[in-house]
Amino acid sequence: MDTKHSIFNLIILDESGSMQSIKQVIINGFNEVVQTIKNASQKFPEQQHYVTFVTFNGNGIRVMIDNQPVEELSQIDASKYNPDAMTPLYDAMGISISKQREYTQKSTEYNVLVTILTDGEENASKEYNGQSIKALVEELKQKKWTFTYIGANHDVDKFARSLSIQNSMTFQANEKETKEMFFKQRSSMDRFMTKVSAKQAMAEDDFFKEDDETPKA
Repeated sequence: MDTKHSIFNLIILDESGSMQSIKQVIINGFNEVVQTIKNASQKFPEQQHYVTFVTFNGNGIRVMIDNQPVEELSQIDASKYNPDAMTPLYDAMGISISKQREYTQKSTEYNVLVTILTDGEENASKEYNGQSIKALVEELKQKKWTFTYIGANHDVDKFARSLSIQNSMTFQANEKETKEMFFKQRSSMDRFMTKVSAKQAMAEDDFFKEDDETPKA
């Protein structure tokens, strides 16, 4: 029997070669996101947060963190994130989401927050296609799953909608805009945790709603 409300944070991060130019800011941003989740677990003690962190490129799909309680996580560094090769986005999503679904079967009180971050479109998947991913997303959106898609260098909103994901955000793959993107993501995650605590459903098209505050230079 669950004693806390479980929140499963699944982060799927592009590790293809084109991410090399923003490698360090991506690493810093990920570590800040983990800290945001840690802060939420302290702010809302009734919530138990778990993190799964998956990176992907043409060399393979790597599970860097596998459903670990957020309290146990340490920061990642440059040795754990090395951009290279192409972008098997559908395979990364399909494999990661399917595995995450297995973890939720052990919980009755839970939410899942999926964050996909990529600077380019799919170009290398072998097991999944857009239609199969869309079907998976549509099924799980009915089961307390919230999907967010953050992208650069392509029509992000159109691509997200093709997968039935309404929550999308576009950024330019440079240091300044990547930092701003992570700021907005962290603010949105904090708002999500607050709504979960208040037992309010998170509107599908509300996740990246503009905050009044912006990051200071």
